[in-house]
Amino acid sequence: MDLAGETNSHISTVASSSSSSVSSIDTSLDCDSPRGGDVDHELLHHHHHTAAAVSSSSVSVSSSSSASIQRVLSLIRSEDSDSRLFAAREIRRLTKTSHRCRRHFSQAVEPLVSMLRFNSPESHHEAALLALLNLAVKDEKNKVSIIEAGALEPIINFLQSNSPTLQEYASASLLTLSASANNKPIIGAYGVIPLLVNVIKHGSPQAKADAVMALSNLSTLSDNLSMILSTKPLSPILNLLKSSKKSSKTSEKCCSLIESLMVSGEEPRSGLISNEGGVLAVVEVLENGSLQAREHAVGVLLTLCQSDRSKYREPILKEGVIPGLLELTVQGTSKSRTKAQRLLCLLRDSESPRSEVQPDTIENIVSSLISHIDGDDQSGKAKKMLAEMVQVSMEKSLRHLQERASTLVRP
Repeated sequence: MDLAGETNSHISTVASSSSSSVSSIDTSLDCDSPRGGDVDHELLHHHHHTAAAVSSSSVSVSSSSSASIQRVLSLIRSEDSDSRLFAAREIRRLTKTSHRCRRHFSQAVEPLVSMLRFNSPESHHEAALLALLNLAVKDEKNKVSIIEAGALEPIINFLQSNSPTLQEYASASLLTLSASANNKPIIGAYGVIPLLVNVIKHGSPQAKADAVMALSNLSTLSDNLSMILSTKPLSPILNLLKSSKKSSKTSEKCCSLIESLMVSGEEPRSGLISNEGGVLAVVEVLENGSLQAREHAVGVLLTLCQSDRSKYREPILKEGVIPGLLELTVQGTSKSRTKAQRLLCLLRDSESPRSEVQPDTIENIVSSLISHIDGDDQSGKAKKMLAEMVQVSMEKSLRHLQERASTLVRP
């Protein structure tokens, strides 16, 4: 999938497509290129040598005539390396925002992939990678063609390169290519997953962000998720989450992966609790993340508490999760609201069965929680949010009654 759910990244410099989260069972919301139709890193200090100006003899952006396209295709097939470099940069530029151009230049996939294999200067490899990336964005056929043309082997080599720029472009390439359901099993079987985890451990901030999103895409296939689990990736993912802005796409994908890991068994659950600041980082996403990120974050904590309430209830409570959960019951997605209320129920001190007098309304759940919250600040914040929730509920009820009354008034 890439047409319905290609997504933004936190990456700083380019336009991108809309996004939703990825879970281990949802393949319709995979993350495509974080940069929409281009992969420039104009704000990264090291990128000045790859953002070369287009030659004065460039094909006009507005010119998509058959003759112009054929000219560029002829150049990309040339034996002259400078001609290929020029053509690769032209293909990259012309496909930056145009899906029609991506279709026209689909014939360039094989010669561009061949450029990755040549023992060429780094600038040639960069130009070919960037052109292929733009060809792949929002184009399922090109994604598949790039893999079929043998791009994975050189991309994997670049992923292990000492060049931070090539490593970043390779990570971005795998992110984009892994948005295709057809490519997921091929990429996973090629041994890419441990390398992506290694990038999350040691790569540049940009490479780490793209690598975690590529892993999130790949994790929607059960075989790939098993391989991800075998690499024990929780600690580096948590470290990335701690260092990332909690409202970013990176944090969303970190929480998506962590949620998948929590479902898999006891080892990652214990690992989350033992990782200093791990639960707190998830709670911070629950409070400040995007709607989809907050849904994953509450899913992480709910899975944790459901697996062993007596073991995990206190570690969750001590991170001050109650105010964020209360807010989520009002402002979250439908799934978030349901999960938040279930978690609030599990966090109560008593597991006594429901009674007719004290049903599991949010008000009663919170009332039973407040007395067990450590610290006056947390208790006061929870009480304030409860009061606000009751006020919002009353206002909604009043509006509903007014709307019903207006429909009953005859003209």
